[in-house]
Amino acid sequence: MAFQVSPGVQIKEIDATNVVPAVSTSIGGFVGSFNWGPVEQILTISSEQELVERFGTPDNNTFKYFFVAASFLKYGNALKVVRAASGHQNATSDGSGQLIKNEDDYENNYADGSLSKGNWASKYPGSLGNSLKVEFVTQQVSSSNYSNWSHSGEFDSAPGTSDYATDLGATTANDEMHIVVVDEDGLISGTAGTVLERFAFVSQASDAKKADGTSNYYKEVVNSSSQYVWWIDHDSDLTNAGSSISGGQTSFAGQTTVQSDSLSGAADDNTPTSGELQLGYDLFEDAETEDVNLLFAAPDANGENTIALDLISIANARKDCVAFVSPPIEDTVNSSSPAADVKAFVDGLTSTSYAACDSTALYVYDKYNDVYRWIGAAGHQAGLCANTDRVADAWFSPAGVNRGQLLGVTKLAFNPKKADRDTLYKARVNPIVSLPGQGTLLFGDKTLLSRPSAFDRINVRRLFIVLEKAISTASKAQLFEFNDEFTRAQFRNLVEPFLRDVKGRRGVTDFLVVCDETNNTGQVIDANRFVADIFIKPARSINFITLNFIATRTGVEFSEIAGV
Repeated sequence: MAFQVSPGVQIKEIDATNVVPAVSTSIGGFVGSFNWGPVEQILTISSEQELVERFGTPDNNTFKYFFVAASFLKYGNALKVVRAASGHQNATSDGSGQLIKNEDDYENNYADGSLSKGNWASKYPGSLGNSLKVEFVTQQVSSSNYSNWSHSGEFDSAPGTSDYATDLGATTANDEMHIVVVDEDGLISGTAGTVLERFAFVSQASDAKKADGTSNYYKEVVNSSSQYVWWIDHDSDLTNAGSSISGGQTSFAGQTTVQSDSLSGAADDNTPTSGELQLGYDLFEDAETEDVNLLFAAPDANGENTIALDLISIANARKDCVAFVSPPIEDTVNSSSPAADVKAFVDGLTSTSYAACDSTALYVYDKYNDVYRWIGAAGHQAGLCANTDRVADAWFSPAGVNRGQLLGVTKLAFNPKKADRDTLYKARVNPIVSLPGQGTLLFGDKTLLSRPSAFDRINVRRLFIVLEKAISTASKAQLFEFNDEFTRAQFRNLVEPFLRDVKGRRGVTDFLVVCDETNNTGQVIDANRFVADIFIKPARSINFITLNFIATRTGVEFSEIAGV
């Protein structure tokens, strides 16, 4: 602020209200193969119902991914899902098919009408698109054809000239259309011929507007509102479609009959390769643009660990999330030596505190197909952490009878006895057990770190992720300030109340913040750096309990034995 050169009052405002912000800890991240939805695009899903709406119901190829994702949603309500590419094609009007991965792919490559594959394409890749049919009528349709149209009852009246055209003086523009999207074969709705969507009184004019100022151009209305189809090109009979009324177009052509396009040519194999799944997980690599805290995956194929290693690599690079992996289904289903097979799988995984592994496949009910399925438990592991955040804090253990109860599990492929649990725990595996009267439990909270450390426990790793993420976010306010005692005191006053709060919530037993001239020496200041040392004593979860029951004679005082 400039100096005053004459008497006066100058007002300045100083904001000293900065605090360490709350940070997310419960957002899941998952990649899988599904029957519907955009490919290689992140969607945030909050419930299993929404998972079905966006990605379709599971079948014999996709259940292994669907139910791992759905298992997380039993505990948490924030899951970022990516559909992996897997031999996909969108259905098109001409039946030749075309891969249109997602909205960005469409806008960048196909929105200009140059695809030359008919008028419409299914919104998403997959064979469900072959069940779609698009029908439309224009103003020129004859009254008899309109009244005989099976979908005329979906609209108040036949199309005509839009109010927009009338207001501009084109009173006989005849620009309006009615469009319906129909589930021709019933693969989507369950009933053949069901009208999925209707678009009433849309216009062929590119500049047409509704009363609220939004676009009424049929291409834009369909593209922005439809959950099932993309516009690909104008019908050959709509010779003036896409012209501007304000630019001088006063009439639009049409057809006297109902126009119908049955889409076909869609395909998928829904058996993604490891490389295709990795391309999906690559979308989670950048910690600055994608906030995710709990990465998990469906199990690798028998004898492989490619996806598990990829998840661990991403978590290690990000350093703000934990990856949860499961052994291949075959390691525990019908295995003669499940403990040894699981141990062999984990022995091939990287030593890290940013990942954890469970011990067995789970048997769950598929209500969509009325069968039971074997799935991996990684979604449950991650979900238990999300549930722990909800009922306690991220630095509490997600295991045990209080917070480790697995939901919706019919049985375990491998229910380890004490000797097996000893083997697994030493091998960095968290056993899942079914105990009479107590249910199915996560019975361990180890990370995949192989050396003894506080970070070989999930709760400690997640504690430090929370502290590092929150404090680093808050410390950005110190960037480009002076490295003097005032700024250092500001930083201490920012961080210490936050750590006291964490201590009060049982996350740490003690802490110390050092940010003064001892670690911000002249050399550090001259290098334009700022240093703070934050010492933390993390709270530890109980993994081993010893109960000593001592029988004494009637006349003995307890103080003589116990020394109290």
